[in-house]
Amino acid sequence: MKIIETGIKDLIVIEANVFGDERGYFYESFNEKQWKEKVGKLPDFVQDNESMSHAGVLRGLHFQKSPHAQGKLVRVVQGSVLDVAVDLRKDSETYGKHFKIKLSGENKQQLYVPEGFAHGFLTLEDNTIFSYKCTNFYNKESEGGLLWNDEDLAIDWEIEEPILSEKDKYYKSFITFVSPFL
Repeated sequence: MKIIETGIKDLIVIEANVFGDERGYFYESFNEKQWKEKVGKLPDFVQDNESMSHAGVLRGLHFQKSPHAQGKLVRVVQGSVLDVAVDLRKDSETYGKHFKIKLSGENKQQLYVPEGFAHGFLTLEDNTIFSYKCTNFYNKESEGGLLWNDEDLAIDWEIEEPILSEKDKYYKSFITFVSPFL
């Protein structure tokens, strides 16, 4: 496994070794021993989630407030997404900055999004399957979000009118956001 720095502390891209032949491929999507050797402390993953979305669906930008904050190891099983993480740790040098990457079933890259980040993704293909390991259980009362097209965040989602859930249409802007994360 190869670790790629993103320029935002603790936010990392993971490239796995993929072994392919005429039958298909094999790779380890997670290996505790390699994680400890290459990244350090192993997050306590407690819940795995999976979603399927059609092209043009944008999910995010979501987070959970402490004490239910979640770190996430995300990957695409099938299809592709434009994945975005925004640093919401108010003491961070990169507070309010974002990182985006194309994750796909083909490139098999993963992104580790630690606690203290908002996260979202735009589905680029129909029937895209998105998988994530979480460090905390979902807690409805702790959920929060930021407006996906906030001018201050200046995220180029590469789409004008994505398909959004009702709650994603009405999150607050970043300028009015008071971060619960240190």
